[in-house]
Amino acid sequence: MSDRLPGGFDQGAELVDGTVRRTPGPWTRSVQALLAHLEAAGFDGAPRPLGFDAAGREVVSFLDGQTVGTTRPWPAWTHSDAALADVATWLRQYHTAVADFVPPASSYWREGGAWRPGQIIAHNDAAPYNAVWNDTGLVGFVDWDMAGPTTPELDAAWVAFSWIPFHASHVIAAEGFTDLGSRPRRLELFLRTYNWQGTTRDFADLIAARISHQLSVVTSNADGGDPTYRKIVAAGRAHDLEVALDELRASGLAT
Repeated sequence: MSDRLPGGFDQGAELVDGTVRRTPGPWTRSVQALLAHLEAAGFDGAPRPLGFDAAGREVVSFLDGQTVGTTRPWPAWTHSDAALADVATWLRQYHTAVADFVPPASSYWREGGAWRPGQIIAHNDAAPYNAVWNDTGLVGFVDWDMAGPTTPELDAAWVAFSWIPFHASHVIAAEGFTDLGSRPRRLELFLRTYNWQGTTRDFADLIAARISHQLSVVTSNADGGDPTYRKIVAAGRAHDLEVALDELRASGLAT
């Protein structure tokens, strides 16, 4: 038995007998090495790597649960305090599990360039649309194709951007989040649960820096001909990031 799984701006994937299969990219073997490290570390909030099938497709285990899929607005759980706390806990556990991962010398990552000591390999897209949820809470995150080098601090900032959320107000309104006044409180909840050791202002400035970086990544990859990023730009997502950055600075939370 097989079923198509939605894939956003990529080609999507296929669910085959309890495994997820998708066309590989130049980064896939690096992602498989990362997932193998997480499995060996006992981290269960990510799929397990299962190599490649006879057709050459990447194979990973299936995380069973509810996903956003094509639902608009997004399911209520994506904006709940419970989900936000679960995500912060997942992120802290992930950073612990990945801290000693040294990528193979031949590694290639879709985002982030070459790994350097002091960096981690982050999911880089641990947003609600890649989360799996069940009755007990967050199961984990899927779609690790964007994984790549960054710092734990910038990774936390990007996850917070997606889940507080600090995206452009017109974007998050379409997703079902309208309580903009709750965002400072939600930010404090995220930081407290993650066990952030710095100031809230410093973290908000990191979010602004990470938005700016992502805008650069999207536009440069699109200009370089990456079809996925060209679709992202064509859909207006680069402009959305510009608006998000302007709104965050206008809020006074970040400089």
